[in-house]
Amino acid sequence: MTADNPSLRPWRDIERRKSRKIMVGDVPVGGDAPITVQTMTNTLTSDPKATIDQIRRCEEAGVDIIRVSCPDVESTTALKQIVRASRVPIVADIHFHYKRGIEAAEAGAACLRINPGNIGNAARVKEVVDAAKANGCAIRIGVNAGSLEKDLLEKYGEPCPEALVESALDHIKILQDHDFHEYKVAVKASDVFLAVAAYSQLADAVDCPLHLGITEAGGLIGGTVKSSIGMGNLLWAGIGDTIRVSLSAEPEEEVRVGYEMLKALGLRTRGVRVVSCPSCARQGFDVIRTVQTLEERLQHIRTPLSLSVLGCVVNGPGEARETDIGITGGGAGKHMVYLSGVTDHHVADVDMVDHIVKLVEAKAAEIEAATEQVEAAE
Repeated sequence: MTADNPSLRPWRDIERRKSRKIMVGDVPVGGDAPITVQTMTNTLTSDPKATIDQIRRCEEAGVDIIRVSCPDVESTTALKQIVRASRVPIVADIHFHYKRGIEAAEAGAACLRINPGNIGNAARVKEVVDAAKANGCAIRIGVNAGSLEKDLLEKYGEPCPEALVESALDHIKILQDHDFHEYKVAVKASDVFLAVAAYSQLADAVDCPLHLGITEAGGLIGGTVKSSIGMGNLLWAGIGDTIRVSLSAEPEEEVRVGYEMLKALGLRTRGVRVVSCPSCARQGFDVIRTVQTLEERLQHIRTPLSLSVLGCVVNGPGEARETDIGITGGGAGKHMVYLSGVTDHHVADVDMVDHIVKLVEAKAAEIEAATEQVEAAE
């Protein structure tokens, strides 16, 4: 139920790693802040309209922070317009050319994604760090198994957890030597075992926020599975302050998968949590198509609540007792609707989907009103 009290279920508790908090624009990352969900645009940043349109879709999906690539001066020139239009903080993705980092900071980026050791000599690094300080930018150090430094590959022979962590610590030292501490770190790999081991080691070595990701994870299904295994493992262990699910899919899909991952672990509660059966010959209605339709039509709901959609009475009543709204398949095209875990009324096949959508929208409005009353009283 929405009012679920985790303290009554100690086997659900996740004790998060204690990290220090930084700010990415107006969004806190680390410490006791909620774990944020990120994605990255795949439009040309030099095309501000296309990029802003994509950001809008990600905002509707609930993105907290969004990254855009800035490979050339045309991109950093357009960045100022993109930053003004975005409702969420923008991270500028910078590789190699230090001037792009300076330009992005001056254009209003809330964070720079760089590897300090890859953007030139000490003087150039200092220029980028000074620009970040002057413009209130955070920095995200992004170590990746696919682009480790040559000396580390020679030292370790291959990408391994120790190499990723050493790379991260080397980059951290560069920032600390410049008295810069508003940073977060990622040690990504496409190999789940490598990524989990690297993040686990890094979590013990530093107190900064950690940005989780299984990089180049794959398509929507395969990438979701890999990311859920790797990132879910870390999140369950309390490691991770912000996440990006890397999929060969539209950015808004990455956001939705990220929220589903956090909802499954009880770490974020945004939108409708759907409990549904895989269906079988006992089903009283087409569960698969019904769930697909409901998930699509309920994407606009941001209020956390739960919905169970079960095809028959074997597990339906039990699941419905644990959700805000439930429906269980019945005979003769009439199905039982549960409200707050209690049987309430029947609905016919033809009206079922529209009826459930209306019930969810009404419940969301009720919860929002109650929340506003509590906040007003405080």
